[in-house]
Amino acid sequence: MNKIKGLILTGLIAVIATVLGNFFPIIGGAVFAIIIGLLLKNTIGVGADFQPGIKLAAKKVLQWSIILLGFSLNIQDIGQTGISSLGVTLITISVAFFIAFLVGKWLKIPSNLKILVGVGTAICGGSAIAAVSPIIEAEEDEVALSISTIFLFNVIAVFLFPFLGHLLHLSDAGFGLWAGTAINDTSSVVAAGYSYSEAAGDYATIVKLTRATLIIPVSLLIAGIQIYKKKQSSEKVSIKQIFPWFILWFLVASMISSTGVLPAGFIAMTKTASLFMIAMALGAIGLTANFKEMIKTGPKPILLGLITWFFVAASSLLVQLLQGQL
Repeated sequence: MNKIKGLILTGLIAVIATVLGNFFPIIGGAVFAIIIGLLLKNTIGVGADFQPGIKLAAKKVLQWSIILLGFSLNIQDIGQTGISSLGVTLITISVAFFIAFLVGKWLKIPSNLKILVGVGTAICGGSAIAAVSPIIEAEEDEVALSISTIFLFNVIAVFLFPFLGHLLHLSDAGFGLWAGTAINDTSSVVAAGYSYSEAAGDYATIVKLTRATLIIPVSLLIAGIQIYKKKQSSEKVSIKQIFPWFILWFLVASMISSTGVLPAGFIAMTKTASLFMIAMALGAIGLTANFKEMIKTGPKPILLGLITWFFVAASSLLVQLLQGQL
């Protein structure tokens, strides 16, 4: 029951955002949702009794929305998109870690913070940071700093990427691949993708989910490095805890839908419900963004995140250009 108030608030934000998105489709409901959430949080504020529901919407409702989205996507298309995007994904992940290490060393940023910003930018934002932080035994303030830094650029990306995509005349697939490989968090990828076009949103989501699965080998690699450094037994890495299970259920939903047994009306309903739940999740994420706290983090982590993110975004476009996809 303590989660009801937060869920009602995010639901109301989603309703308003959806209506506004219908009136202004070039912006879209997802972007309006995060704007409303940001404005509420940083003006009148949100009480502590709303927080449990907001946290549920920001994480679980977003995952459920992705699962529902699977019903409207063909499993063959998902496989083709995932495989075709893997090369760009691996390059951008490598660039993220390389730049985070070099720039972090230049700025004299602690090792743990470099790793957290690098993994957050490379793979899936806060989820990746949460998975890696216990492996490297990061302090709470290091986790908070890295998440705040990554979130700042997630918000910027939602507004900046669609504008730049239209400016560069990117195709739906080109923009989807760019957003899916260069924007940190799943929610922001979805928001930017669907504000560009429905086709771009579908493509970007698949690319992002492919990228998110790489948190497992990356976490295991980091754990191996930590053990090697200490030359002693380190904290065990739980595959069950790290694995993003909602991606598996997303694939199951797509496989069921691809058999043709589901009526068209049901598939359309799941797509509508998915987009509404995405708006709820983005409204919740907006409600958790405290700009005052972000400013307090100081310039160095933000500069590290900015430079790393710039090189990831640029490398994604460059690889597509070299491959003749742009």
